[in-house]
Amino acid sequence: MTNVLLDVRDLRVEFRTRDGVAKAVNGVSYSVDAGETLAVLGESGSGKSVTAQAVMGILDSPPGRVTGGEVLFRGRDLLTMGEEDRRRIRGAKLAMIFQDALSALNPVMTVGAQLGEMYEVHEGMTRKDARARAVRLMDRVRIPAAAQRAGDYPHQFSGGMRQRIMIAMALALEPDLIIADEPTTALDVTVQAQVMDLLAELRDEYHMGLVLITHDLGVVADVADRIAVMYAGRIVETAPVRELYAAPAHPYTKGLLESIPRLDRKGRELYAIKGMPPSLTAVPPGCPFNPRCPLAQDVCRTDRPPLYDVAPGRGSACHFWKETLGEG
Repeated sequence: MTNVLLDVRDLRVEFRTRDGVAKAVNGVSYSVDAGETLAVLGESGSGKSVTAQAVMGILDSPPGRVTGGEVLFRGRDLLTMGEEDRRRIRGAKLAMIFQDALSALNPVMTVGAQLGEMYEVHEGMTRKDARARAVRLMDRVRIPAAAQRAGDYPHQFSGGMRQRIMIAMALALEPDLIIADEPTTALDVTVQAQVMDLLAELRDEYHMGLVLITHDLGVVADVADRIAVMYAGRIVETAPVRELYAAPAHPYTKGLLESIPRLDRKGRELYAIKGMPPSLTAVPPGCPFNPRCPLAQDVCRTDRPPLYDVAPGRGSACHFWKETLGEG
């Protein structure tokens, strides 16, 4: 029996804007197994969150629309599924933790009522029983004095506690897969570590799949099993986490890693990738990273590289991946 929970194949999403058609997701493919964490990395605007929204079926349409590909969840294509069937899967089998917890939570409902609503709607519980389950869930994600705090509103919690409530909400119906979209944004370093440790613990406890969307390579080092790096709507590198950190096979990934502050480089100027990501309405021909790439040659400006097989379980969309690895 296959262990694959989510299999995204050649997904394409476009936004029609005044400046033209923005190809926000341009042929993305990845898969996630039960009990596995896939980290999706990249700068803002690379298409990470749009991919997640398309998977969840919550893409703003218009202006966005899925123009191609498949999103298979346990073998069933979510993109061709009726809205009622998809609604039954969303929340119960496939859940999402949103980037801004304060905006995602209803400001005029207590957190206990919002968590309990999941049980009332999906499992037909009474309000009293649903609240009791909500309190247990808040306790599970380590919110102190959960029984008392269930009657509080979102603005009465700190950023880290609000993010724990979002995790509790995603976890309420014990889904098979959770997509966490920048779950540590705007949190201090200590709280970031606590949230990431909690997600890893819950993943192991429930043997669920986890897609972790982030722009911070440092956040996922100890949590992810595999990494998919996105740039300009495409995946440019995939690899097991330790192999990618040890030897990146794409110049963009290498640049991201070199831009992380390190104690052994104290006093040196921090590296930064030159230039800016391209506009998604005018992605350059060839490799989209070529205007910023230190290895770019003529072929990079004319021929778009496929995802080359670098090693078992590894891929790089770079014509000169061997040079990047130091093998060329």
